[in-house]
Amino acid sequence: MRVVEITRPGGPEVLRHVERPVPRPGEGEVLVKVAAAGVNRPDILQRRGLYPPPPGATDIPGLDVAGIVHAAGPGVQDLAVGAAVCALANGGGYADYCIVPAVQCMPVPRGLSFAEAASLPEVFFTAWNNIVWLARLAHGETLLVHGGTSGVGMAGIQIARRLFGARVLATAGSKEKRTVCLETGAEAAFDYRGGWDVEIRYHLSGSGVDVILDGQAGPATQRQLDLLNPDGRLVFIASHQGEFAEVNMRQLVRRRLTVTGSTLRPRSPDYKGRLARELVERVWPLLEDGRIATRIHAAVPFEEVQAAHAILDENRQIGKVVLIVDPALGTSVPDPRHAA
Repeated sequence: MRVVEITRPGGPEVLRHVERPVPRPGEGEVLVKVAAAGVNRPDILQRRGLYPPPPGATDIPGLDVAGIVHAAGPGVQDLAVGAAVCALANGGGYADYCIVPAVQCMPVPRGLSFAEAASLPEVFFTAWNNIVWLARLAHGETLLVHGGTSGVGMAGIQIARRLFGARVLATAGSKEKRTVCLETGAEAAFDYRGGWDVEIRYHLSGSGVDVILDGQAGPATQRQLDLLNPDGRLVFIASHQGEFAEVNMRQLVRRRLTVTGSTLRPRSPDYKGRLARELVERVWPLLEDGRIATRIHAAVPFEEVQAAHAILDENRQIGKVVLIVDPALGTSVPDPRHAA
């Protein structure tokens, strides 16, 4: 099968296509014939040598896949060969075939193409895990999403608005992106290079926010803590602006603030399986009736993976970049009779 290898840490030019044997699914695993694969920020970090795969995981990048179950390993009972699925993989999505724990597979939402389905798992798993499970967003609270037009940002805005009735604010780096934040469901959007914290307090008539979802960290950390209401929660999904920050610990204690973070890739299949079941129950119906939507910035042929990575390197994307691995399937809508 065709796979994409990272030959050494570096830019998109270090990605190359090679041939490898088709893997066999083990206990509790399925082999997915990949129609489309999502391109995510962790793939970029892995390519740069900053996010190595966890022990036992494949070195092939790619955490989002959508396609057809081609084979099932021992112990798999709830997924039939031929089922149309999308899945959060532990790596290996940039390939013709990908091994995935069966519990991390979800049906392709009705009416969505394989390309659209491939844009869902990583961002919705991440948004739900951090906003709902870790930050414990409650109905009617106020959420600030930094990077509102990233895949995770757009998923988080919609989850918070549609399922929790939250007030949602966002930041983004251009007028076009801030407009998209508003179209996605944010009530206001601010330039993250400016005085966003002062502007947000003015917008909220002097109040702060209850939850912040951030991937930057670094020097802005204390500004974010200052913006939180008492009992507020700051959740990090990355630290692109720096791994260290100086914070006022006395304020943290006095105002009962929570600072946490997460990575999903090292988590167990059981943990990810519980996330998958909750998403299918709570979010998938809204994807199927249009109340929540995914946005594809670019669907790029598998052979042009370097160009796909360049889009993320240059921060040009609004929504998700997807690789079309199998042109015969990638942009098609699965037959509902083959749902998982």
